[in-house]
Amino acid sequence: MVFVDTNYFLRFLLKDNSSQSQKAINLFQKASLGQIKLNTSVIVVFEIYWVLKSFYKKNNQFTQNILSDILKMEFIDFENYEILKLAVSNLSYYNFDLEDAYNCFYASRNKIKIFKTFDQKLKNKFKLIKGEFN
Repeated sequence: MVFVDTNYFLRFLLKDNSSQSQKAINLFQKASLGQIKLNTSVIVVFEIYWVLKSFYKKNNQFTQNILSDILKMEFIDFENYEILKLAVSNLSYYNFDLEDAYNCFYASRNKIKIFKTFDQKLKNKFKLIKGEFN
């Protein structure tokens, strides 16, 4: 089992450093052929989102598409895959940031009835999600 950090995903996606990009491509190719098993965390997915949004100034639709493509990589074991998938697939629909989407779907999936936040818009989105997904 090999853990894949944020920078490997970014080099693979952005191809902005040729030697590092090639190493990332090689790693993902080996995994796609079943030669190695890859694993990553929720934090890595959040970092990818953050770097794309803040450093590369990508919009929500672009980041949603990229993260959706990453989550389709069946040769990678993603921590909390189902919740991540729900959060990413609903970024645009609910006009979420990834952290808010993840928290709402996490709470909903864990049958949490009350979502405490001072952000009224987020609280309303949680109520909507709770109604639709429970």
